Amino acid sequence: MGNLTDDMTRLRGEVDALRSDRGALMQDLARGAKDLASTVSAMQSDFAAAHATMARKTGKARTSYVARIKRQVGRMRKENASDLAGASQVWFGKAK
Repeated sequence: MGNLTDDMTRLRGEVDALRSDRGALMQDLARGAKDLASTVSAMQSDFAAAHATMARKTGKARTSYVARIKRQVGRMRKENASDLAGASQVWFGKAK
């Protein structure tokens, strides 16, 4: 065999090796994508669970806060009404 035949045989071997390597790379990429999808799905599930827990906890805190604010506003309204009634009595005299 001549140099050309040897070179062609060598090139064919290199092409086959590169094709095999490309196939392995594609399989690795597909496997990596599948693993990544699984990891992301698990992370989203964890986020959803954490969000539900946080929503329950902050919901209770928010309810308590609103109730406290309502009491404070009610007290302030009574005090303001009392102040206005007192000012009215001073300015206009006692109502009968």
